[in-house]
Amino acid sequence: MTNQPKAVLLDIDGTLIDSNDAHARAWVDVGREFGRDIEFDRVRRLIGMGGDKVLPELTGLEEDTDEGQKIKERRGEIFREQYLSTLNAFPGARELLQRFRDDGYTLVVATSASKEDMDALLKQAGIQDLIEEKTSSSDAEESKPDPDIVQAALKSADAKPDEAVMMGDTPYDVTASGRAGVRCVALRCGGWGDDDLRDAVAVYDDPADLLARYAQSPFARG
Repeated sequence: MTNQPKAVLLDIDGTLIDSNDAHARAWVDVGREFGRDIEFDRVRRLIGMGGDKVLPELTGLEEDTDEGQKIKERRGEIFREQYLSTLNAFPGARELLQRFRDDGYTLVVATSASKEDMDALLKQAGIQDLIEEKTSSSDAEESKPDPDIVQAALKSADAKPDEAVMMGDTPYDVTASGRAGVRCVALRCGGWGDDDLRDAVAVYDDPADLLARYAQSPFARG
C-alpha cells in the first residue's frame, strides 16, 4: 500500500521556469568559444541530464579534464550572464508551490543543476522563499537519469520513496525517480511529449494546468 505522500521533490529547469532552451543555447555558445560545433537540436534533447553527462556526449571530454572543466565553468557563466535575466517562471508555478505548502508538503529541490545555477534559477523564478530544502549536482555522485539526486532529496526530506512524489519535465526526471522508487508527475512545458514521459504516473501541461486539476492529481490529500 502506498503511503500518503509527505514530500514533493522538485526539478526546476523546464518544470518551474522556462529555461531549457536557454541552457541549450549556452552549450552552443560555449562550443563556439572553444572551437567545437555543438548543434542546438542535439543538445536540447540532453537538457535535464547533468553537465557531467552532457559534456562527454557533446565533446568526448570528461568533466575532470582541464578543458572539460573550463567548458563546464564557462557554460555556466554564459548562462547566468546572458540568459538568466530573460527567463520567466511558468504560469502557476508559485501558486502551485504555495498549494503544496498549504497542504503540509515538504518541498525539496532535486536538480542536476549546479548549486550556483540552482540558487540563481530559484531567485529568478521568484520562488526561493517557498523551498525548505535543496539538493543539487554537488549532493550526488551521478546526475540524472541516475537516481542519486532523488535519493539525496529523499534523505533531505526524511521521507521514504513511497512518501514522496517527484515533479519534473524530462524523461531523465521520470527515469531517475523511478530508479529511486519514487512516483513522478511530469509536465509538458519543458518541451517533451507524452511518449517521452509515458512512465510518469500523470502528465500535465504546466504548473497552472496541474493546479487547475489538483483535486484529481496524485498530490491531492485524501
